[in-house]
Amino acid sequence: MIEFARTELGSKLAENDRRGSFAKGDWERCGARGVLGCHVPEEYGGAGLDAVSTVLTHEAIGYGCQDNGLTLAIGGQTWSVQEPIVVYGSDEQKRRYLPPLASGEWIGCHGVSEPEAGSDALSLRTRAVKIAGGYLLNGRKSYVGMAPLADLALVLANSDPAAGKWGVSAFLVERGAEGFRQSEPRPKTGTRTNPFGDLVFEDCFVPEENLLGGEGIGMSLFTQTISWERAFIHAGHLGAMTALFERCLAYARERRQFGRPIGDFQSVSNRIADMKVRLETSRLLMYKVAEMKDAGSDAAIECAMANLHIAESLLECATDAVRIHGARGYLEEHGVERQLRDSIGGVIYAGTSDIQRNLIASLLGL
Repeated sequence: MIEFARTELGSKLAENDRRGSFAKGDWERCGARGVLGCHVPEEYGGAGLDAVSTVLTHEAIGYGCQDNGLTLAIGGQTWSVQEPIVVYGSDEQKRRYLPPLASGEWIGCHGVSEPEAGSDALSLRTRAVKIAGGYLLNGRKSYVGMAPLADLALVLANSDPAAGKWGVSAFLVERGAEGFRQSEPRPKTGTRTNPFGDLVFEDCFVPEENLLGGEGIGMSLFTQTISWERAFIHAGHLGAMTALFERCLAYARERRQFGRPIGDFQSVSNRIADMKVRLETSRLLMYKVAEMKDAGSDAAIECAMANLHIAESLLECATDAVRIHGARGYLEEHGVERQLRDSIGGVIYAGTSDIQRNLIASLLGL
């Protein structure tokens, strides 16, 4: 899988990063290779792999291909779109949606956050009103990865405000649905190859068969499936962290100043040592969570710990990489600064680092 990523993916990364373009051809190649369907059951077009094997596959893609926007899209669709359909979908929904998602024919996105509901994701204002044959959706979802290009959006909306959190339902909305509009990409700091935008619903009709899991199931769906995304959204970035560490280690051995390799200087060697510690602890924590998930555990605190530690480790490693490379690390042409830009979003998406800390504290009884 590493060789596949090296030879067949990311050939236009620098150009796509500057333009903010998604590598649709790479996405389709990942679908054909089975990357997108790793965790989808075989009867619905996937490989039926366990969590450990899926994480290893995503990590290998991130190691071999430095397009962090692509790996983020792979992880986002796997855990926040396909997994909820696998767990909560009807047989008809699974047959309709999982095969094109797993093959790369379709792109999926997950609409939860809103202009006034980010970290407090379930304080949403998007409404779903029951009518004959389905629902009318009204509202806006913001900060949604792959929103401009998505063929399918999994959307949470409030179908019964009086029921509080138990009044939230989940809907599968297809591109082209009447009253459904997808915004143009919104420019952002990093992971520019993963278009970011809004989903707008203006009396958008969603047929009753596109209700996912029944009315009021949104809270349970969100709580259960967000743990998968929280834990494993960084699997591709873990591979990127490995590649970045190896690059910095080689550079510290080869680059000479004052007649010596810069790795001889403690200020550099200490950064390399810290990068190695962060990398190995991140890898072990993610593998542990994957094993726990495969064993049937909800691993709630471990998922939050993995998200927090890996996201912050990647950001720290990317910062150290720029400093180790000096002026070269600051220049766009060498690609190190792109890793730093791409790493910033990791402490925000799938729950900010601050939210992860709050969750860990709560699960500890504080």
